[in-house]
Amino acid sequence: MSESPLAAAGFAPAAEPQPETLIFEQPLNERMRTFLRLDFLYNQALYHSEMASPWGSRAAMASLIDILAITTRGDVRSDVLKELESQLTALNEFASNPGVDGSRLKSLVGNLTGLREELMKAGSAFLQPLRDSEFVSAIKHRSAIPGGTCEFDLPDYYFWLSQSDETRLRTFNQWLGLLRPLCDAVAELLWLTRQNGRNRREVAKGGTFTITFDRDHPLQLIRVLLPASAGLYPEISGSHHRCSVRFLSWNGIAARPTQAESDVSFTLSCCA
Repeated sequence: MSESPLAAAGFAPAAEPQPETLIFEQPLNERMRTFLRLDFLYNQALYHSEMASPWGSRAAMASLIDILAITTRGDVRSDVLKELESQLTALNEFASNPGVDGSRLKSLVGNLTGLREELMKAGSAFLQPLRDSEFVSAIKHRSAIPGGTCEFDLPDYYFWLSQSDETRLRTFNQWLGLLRPLCDAVAELLWLTRQNGRNRREVAKGGTFTITFDRDHPLQLIRVLLPASAGLYPEISGSHHRCSVRFLSWNGIAARPTQAESDVSFTLSCCA
């Protein structure tokens, strides 16, 4: 991780994609896979909770249930704290290097330190109120059944959904407040990981491309950037040692995709 922290501090960040660019990400380890899923679900919960409608609250609750399911599979909080410590250690090593933007580095380190303190302050049982809630547990249990959260299955849930938008939003914000220290830290770590990547142009001969990684410098994430107008999407498979990318032509939802036969130009970013 020699140059990555420097890039993360903003000295040589990956180029920002254009609005018409599609970005396809592939995690290369289980920790990154978990972080991406948590960030996706948290943003989905935020979006739906702010829609101020019973259907929006239902969708937000579904995201919340999925977040709880992920956090019960392992010690995600510990993984996040370890990653924060790793990033802080790596960034602090650059503090005395010539040419380093000291103010920007200080700001980044301060932000990471604040996120670490907030997560440590929350404690290991920070989600226990949600797990102990009979109301949330009942919804979680019935959510495993198709249509299991109908009003006749969960009349108390239906009653809560019929309350004013302000009442539902206030309750949901309390639940999201319990998740915020974890999810804010995950979002910052994902930002750092993406910034660590260096964009480079590549060509997939006949629509296929193979990436071999340096085992001494493991990566966490690869990103494939394509113009939205290309009508293509990548199918990525592999591990933290080797990945293959196969580009497929989108033929609509009524037809199967087909392998791209011509060479495909794309942008690749490998993130440590």
